[in-house]
Amino acid sequence: MTVSALTRPGERDRLINKVAEIDWLFCLTISLIAGAGAVMLFSIAGSSWEPWAAKHLGRYALCFGVMILLSLISLRVWFLLAYPIYAVGFLLLVAVDLVGHHALGAQRWLQAGPITIQPSEIMKIGLVLALARFYHGLSGKSAQLSWWLLVPAVLILAPVALVAKEPDLGTAILMLLTGAMVVVLAGLSWRLIAAGVLGLAAVVPAVIMFGLHGYQKQRLTTFMSPENDPSGSGYHILQSKIALGSGGLLGKGYGLGSQSQLNFLPEKQTDFIFATLAEEFGFVGCAFILVLYAAVIFMALRTSYLSHSHFGRLAAAGVTATFALYVLINGSMVMGLAPVVGVPMPLLSYGGTVMLTVMVGFGLVMAVRVHRYAEVTSGKGSLL
Repeated sequence: MTVSALTRPGERDRLINKVAEIDWLFCLTISLIAGAGAVMLFSIAGSSWEPWAAKHLGRYALCFGVMILLSLISLRVWFLLAYPIYAVGFLLLVAVDLVGHHALGAQRWLQAGPITIQPSEIMKIGLVLALARFYHGLSGKSAQLSWWLLVPAVLILAPVALVAKEPDLGTAILMLLTGAMVVVLAGLSWRLIAAGVLGLAAVVPAVIMFGLHGYQKQRLTTFMSPENDPSGSGYHILQSKIALGSGGLLGKGYGLGSQSQLNFLPEKQTDFIFATLAEEFGFVGCAFILVLYAAVIFMALRTSYLSHSHFGRLAAAGVTATFALYVLINGSMVMGLAPVVGVPMPLLSYGGTVMLTVMVGFGLVMAVRVHRYAEVTSGKGSLL
């Protein structure tokens, strides 16, 4: 094949047009959040790029490139790969249950030589894609209330059960809520939604009593009265509240957060980085970051609304729901309004696995935007 064949004007123009369709304001906003994360990681490491800030920026740059490449892939290809990605994720979760790698008291990873993967992260994307594909071919009446609802129920509950068994309560809750939100957005009857909420309220106490490990029960109850065990199970929440409160309106100043700099605040680079931000930049700094998060969610939902295909609408909305739940759960956890379940603040916290999952999801959202006028069918589609 000649060079000229690879660079035909029509193909170049088509690629340029697709790149131009990417929401670059969206890209700038998520980059600002990731940049703020690097700034905080630099601070809590004692004004040093190591061990967190430099890796955080490097990972984000790599993941940003992955997001741009994924945004160019046709929605027809995403549609065709939806069930295979879900199936691979589910089989890997089963493998974790059988031969998974143990670490930190949990069995959540698969290890092959130097490579370690966490299949639950693959399943977060696979679940959204599978539900979006299922509902794409379902009539509005069937989506409201019918026996077809057993299919999404199994699609959601099967991987949630495997993840909860690892145990990884935070990810299991995140997947359950994401799946439920996609089902609701697909057109579920409000009568069934009300019945489901009432049924869930009745079942939750029994699940807490008989279905959770002892330490998980302790996490769920400690956030209501952390003062009862200030040096034990309540330590994380109390230190986080101290950091939040001591920041005041404008914060103590960059690099001057005592709770994080003196290592009183646990997991300051991951789960509790938002508390570090509050201590150093106060209410104003937290409000600025939350506005950025709100802007990301709004732009992603707008992309979902603009899509001409039902698959695209539900896929973008599902990814947005996952992202919003990350922010909601972590923010509530840091403020002591929810149990500590190990859910990081997306793009702000240190960690490559969650960042990759979030950016792959955003690649799907941008693919929905770039191909928003495309009609998705089960037929074969081109890669771009």
